[in-house]
Amino acid sequence: MAKIKITLIRSMNGKSEAQRKVARGLGLRKINSVVTLEDTPSIRGMLNKAPHLFAVQGE
Repeated sequence: MAKIKITLIRSMNGKSEAQRKVARGLGLRKINSVVTLEDTPSIRGMLNKAPHLFAVQGE
């Protein structure tokens, strides 16, 4: 399965609780933190919840 790199590019300050939970669920805590995950439908769904917060590479 393909891998994607996800970077948190925006702060969690002032964001809804659902958006905060998505970032934590992806393993992102601080701005500019990067995780590499499998490209699955569940991960894509999480990214679509708050697309303005993340940068995705390797699509």
